[in-house]
Amino acid sequence: MFERMLVGRIENRVTIGVLAFVGMMVLLGWAAINEGGRMQAFTKMEEARSIEQGAALFSINCSRCHGTDGRGLAGFGPGLNSPQFFGYDFFPEITKQINDLSAEKVGLNAEKSLSATTPERKTAIDARLVEIDTQIAELATQRNGQITAAVDNGYDPQRPIRLNNLGWVGTQEALIVTTLIHGRPTSINYWPNGAMPAWSQTAGGPLRMDQIQDLARYVQNWNKGDAWTLDDLFAVKQFAKEPVDGAPLMALIEQLQASGGVIPEPVGTDITAVIEQVASVTGDPVRGDQLYHNQVQSQLGQALACNGCHQQDVNGTGPMTKGTFFRVQNERVNDPLLKDYTPEHYLLESILMPGNYLVPGFQNAMLPNFGERITLQDLADLIAYIKTMDTP
Repeated sequence: MFERMLVGRIENRVTIGVLAFVGMMVLLGWAAINEGGRMQAFTKMEEARSIEQGAALFSINCSRCHGTDGRGLAGFGPGLNSPQFFGYDFFPEITKQINDLSAEKVGLNAEKSLSATTPERKTAIDARLVEIDTQIAELATQRNGQITAAVDNGYDPQRPIRLNNLGWVGTQEALIVTTLIHGRPTSINYWPNGAMPAWSQTAGGPLRMDQIQDLARYVQNWNKGDAWTLDDLFAVKQFAKEPVDGAPLMALIEQLQASGGVIPEPVGTDITAVIEQVASVTGDPVRGDQLYHNQVQSQLGQALACNGCHQQDVNGTGPMTKGTFFRVQNERVNDPLLKDYTPEHYLLESILMPGNYLVPGFQNAMLPNFGERITLQDLADLIAYIKTMDTP
């Protein structure tokens, strides 16, 4: 009798132990299955909290220039809650057509400048160039007529991707964070009511890095992806301006006007015309060296700072300065894409139209408007200096 009771108790304990073990396994399995969802929920909660904190920081520190709704304030700062800032193109087909026509125009102008091009072919090229200009104008009119109010307010529908306009090759988040950390002190030249200051404590600002990240998340939270509407475009109070330093040019204009002088003309971007004109100008390599290294300004009062990207002995954002002309003569013009180019033609086009040909391994980070920042003499001086870099 006692033995049967003992056996029964043992069996009950075994049964309870088995059931407890199975129950524990079920609970662990359920927890494992739901871990992904739990982590996603936690991440969303953390992001929501970060965005909420970023909203408070934006209201206190940023709204006075970018507006309480993030759509900018005229004369103070650009809209960030904007399809322009996030690079949304309302007319991608028209943009592509105009870009294709513009690329064809570049190719035709290059062909026209070649000595092997016959007079008959040049005549045909001229006729096609007129057709292209007419087609581009018609496409622009078709598009711009639908967004006249935004265009009148400074919106450029042909350049809707802000990151591309800045030559930025990183992510949107990296642009926001970097700008918040370092600021844009030179923006005083195109935002007269105040430059973008550095906000990070590492650069003398008031915000910790976690607060910088909160602000970046809040700004990114405005991105509507493909859901932007024309109403969003029309709601923007201030569109971004290209970061061009106009103050030196204005000072030069005032100086020349006061002395009765003549304001120099920018060289422009008509490669064919510039090739012919620069041949009659004697370049000064010493002044070209000074222009290149930001020791003097261009005749239009612009700082070029070529050495900011082209370091002397090592590759940086752009190819190194040392051996530039040697590489042009022995590598660049041997590329089949540059058939019939002279070294001078290559250098000239690389300065005025840097996007036409990219050296493998490098991005197009040069300002796109060098033709408006320098004169014919400036260009000749730069080329004369670069020609002194004729050894590897």
